Amino acid sequence: MSSKRAQDESGATGRKKKRSSSVEAVELCGAVEEEEVKTAVKEAWSSRTHYSKGDLELDCYPFPHCIIKNFLSSQTFVENLQRELLELNFNEKSNDLYKFKQSNDLKKRKEPHIAATRAALFGRFRSWLGDVLGVELEPTVDISCAKYEYTDVLLCHDDELEGRRAAFILYLVPPWQSSDGGTLDLYSTDGNFQPEGIAKSLVPSWNTLVLFEVSPVSFHQVSEVLSQDKCRLSLSGWFHGPSLERPPRFKEPSILKHPHLPRDETVLFEWINPLYLDISYQEQIQTEFEDSSEIQLKDFLKEEKFREVSEALRQTRIQWMKRGPPNKRCYQSASLDSLPECVSACWELLRSEAFFLLLSNFTGLHLHFLCPADEEKEDDAEEGEVAGTSAESSSTAGASNGGRKLSTPVCCGEVRRWSHGSYTLLHDAEAAQAEYALDLILPFGCTDWQTEFGGLTCYVANEEDEELLTVYPEDNSLALVYRDKETLKFVKHVNHKSSHVDSSTCREFYDFSFVYYE
Repeated sequence: MSSKRAQDESGATGRKKKRSSSVEAVELCGAVEEEEVKTAVKEAWSSRTHYSKGDLELDCYPFPHCIIKNFLSSQTFVENLQRELLELNFNEKSNDLYKFKQSNDLKKRKEPHIAATRAALFGRFRSWLGDVLGVELEPTVDISCAKYEYTDVLLCHDDELEGRRAAFILYLVPPWQSSDGGTLDLYSTDGNFQPEGIAKSLVPSWNTLVLFEVSPVSFHQVSEVLSQDKCRLSLSGWFHGPSLERPPRFKEPSILKHPHLPRDETVLFEWINPLYLDISYQEQIQTEFEDSSEIQLKDFLKEEKFREVSEALRQTRIQWMKRGPPNKRCYQSASLDSLPECVSACWELLRSEAFFLLLSNFTGLHLHFLCPADEEKEDDAEEGEVAGTSAESSSTAGASNGGRKLSTPVCCGEVRRWSHGSYTLLHDAEAAQAEYALDLILPFGCTDWQTEFGGLTCYVANEEDEELLTVYPEDNSLALVYRDKETLKFVKHVNHKSSHVDSSTCREFYDFSFVYYE
């Protein structure tokens, strides 16, 4: 289920008339109807202990969840329900968190088996669940149908949204194995209420209902569907009521930002395509960048340098560390101490004083003391001059800028590895800490990487799903993007198609990712 699910939409057109023939009444699993079982489940839920009887099981690890097999007692009824659901119109849903197909809201649908199931869930079963939880659940009806097919996924989240008290999923799937993907994965959490790892995976099963209380630790995901011929069909939604108390949200430590390294223009001559060191060409780049706030510079590094770094990044000596937590990101970052010499040298290039000034010339941003103020920008460079500087020149730059009070430009960066299952997500903390910044991405090892694999860097306006810009991984193509405080970014989930290819096609890629601040 998605904590970012779209609001109610209008019903599908062309709906069929209600059948005149009688429809089989819906009956729930016998365990739900027994008072003795309800009392036992309530006690077990309250005390966080395991309970099982017949088709009902309550497990409290990693957080309380209840599994009820054969939830609807009639097999014929369930088959008819499945048929009605598959005849609905479905909408493609895709953003940083998920990719799947979803029906419109079902709270007013008239199909007999959908209507009967809805009435049972939000009537008798809601009453049963309210007694179990010891709270009065609201009459709000919140239910839709989801179809997950090959490479569809719903990444780690906690479902918390004002008014949601319990989540449910009723599976209507063919025979399903864990190797098909599409499992409901439940996460354990650390002392800061952040998800750590998958503690339990629930394999979808025909006519099985799973429910859990929405809480600060109810982190879960729908793992990527790996089967190419099965459809993971389900009814899902929420029961509304008083929310559980949430502790203050954990704030991650701020990423350390560093000033430039004292390296002169020699490093530029050594590494960068001479085309980009020509002043007149830099002026063209700046004009284009100032118009669109983004640019891609192809063949940026010298070919021999690019090949050397590409080969070195594949070495086993590099120590790759998994970056989390999974409700925010999942990819690998290189330990800087383990980088081969040429990779470390490329890292130093991107942090060098000369490169800061080169970026200033590309973008017009004040990333170096020698970058003129807006009112001072004049073409006073001699033709053919290289955009480099020395450490000595920056020490006198203050005087040459008319005594302006200048902040110190800084940057942060990492070397990343992207493979099947990698992603980053938008999250509230990122939005709250957003700053004006220049993003730099320099990819390696992505020859023949296809768009459908994922791994794209997407820029969106805060609280909007529509993408403003997409940066595609392309070998030796330096991407520069200037973003304001209302623009956020994420890397699209790398899906199974990236590993389900012939051996001649790459299955992972790398990039240098830097952020520069004026």
